[in-house]
Amino acid sequence: MSHRVDPNLLSELKQYGDINVEACFNCGNCTAICPLSTDDGSFPRRMIRYAQVGMRDELLGSKELWMCYYCGDCSETCPRQAEPGEFMAAARRYAIASYDRLGLAKLLYNSPVLGTIFLVLLAALLGLFMYTQHGPMTTESLALFEFIPDKLIHDLGLAAMVFVGLTGLLGVATMVSRIAQANSLTKDSIFGKGSLRYNWLGALWNALAVESLGQKRYRQDCEADEEGPPWYLQKWFIHASVMWGFLGLLAATSLDYALALLGIKETGTWVPIWYPVRLLGTVAGLFLVYGTSVAIVKRIRKRGRAFAYSSMSDWAFLVLMWLSGVSGFVLELALYLPRAPLWGYWVFLFHVAVAMEMVLLVPFTKFAHAIYRTVALFIYSLKPVPKAEVASAGGGVTAS
Repeated sequence: MSHRVDPNLLSELKQYGDINVEACFNCGNCTAICPLSTDDGSFPRRMIRYAQVGMRDELLGSKELWMCYYCGDCSETCPRQAEPGEFMAAARRYAIASYDRLGLAKLLYNSPVLGTIFLVLLAALLGLFMYTQHGPMTTESLALFEFIPDKLIHDLGLAAMVFVGLTGLLGVATMVSRIAQANSLTKDSIFGKGSLRYNWLGALWNALAVESLGQKRYRQDCEADEEGPPWYLQKWFIHASVMWGFLGLLAATSLDYALALLGIKETGTWVPIWYPVRLLGTVAGLFLVYGTSVAIVKRIRKRGRAFAYSSMSDWAFLVLMWLSGVSGFVLELALYLPRAPLWGYWVFLFHVAVAMEMVLLVPFTKFAHAIYRTVALFIYSLKPVPKAEVASAGGGVTAS
């Protein structure tokens, strides 16, 4: 099998992180210290070699690219200060930008000034557009969806989801193509034609439930040091707080809208704090604000190897979620005050604009790694099962 070599790959990667892998002499210390390295996944050593010799396709299609959680052990023990942990993070940023056909991810990763201007303008334009359609601001109670019509928010949200879905699918298709090319996979080999069948259910369970949502390896392998920080300050818990907080708020918002469609509860109206949907949103919001706040403080103070380097996209991802969570709590406070404050309407406009922007930017910021990692782990979790074994077991395939 022939390999294409690009001598510019390393210089391109340097635009996505503060890396010094040209200092690496391939001693293998990073692979030896990494708790996730296996015989078929020796990283970050193999990835660094791909970058050094310019093997772009192999880098972008590798399994190891998405397995790393950046615990920082490899960088702490590197005798050459080559920053292998930051290299892995930079390689993921480079991959996300490579999968993006619009070039927006590259702007957010490589142009801090232009990226910031873009983010501010996008939020301002979203807010201005909604404000042009605004209704009255009543003071008897916060009539949020009379101020900004719920149909307008629904239509904008639907358009945002379609945009994110299309761009996300295009990016995933590009990534899958890279993986197939790098690993010499064909349509027949992926779909198990011939003598093999693949355990699709087991692969999905492992990629989505065990690794992405359950973070099994992250908890048990990457942060198993008993002398580390308390559990509530460990990187896996901060990551889980952000992830579960976001998913919980997404579920609460969807359920609230569904209840409105069924005529059970009008969207945006007052309900007791123990009302199931409101309680779910409150708990999820607390997790989101906690996780993003701790992560922001750690990045400002550069506490821990994984927080020592930050890109524009890292900040955009965290700040947008923090603003969305905090403005949501301020809005909730406004709903519970005895008299409707006029500032509650402006907070609502700000909250919707920021949340809408956050959704629109999912395929282009650090948030995209949640999608790409899950899909990549799903592909690499597929294990061929001989059809003869499937037939002898009665045609069933169990999840592993």
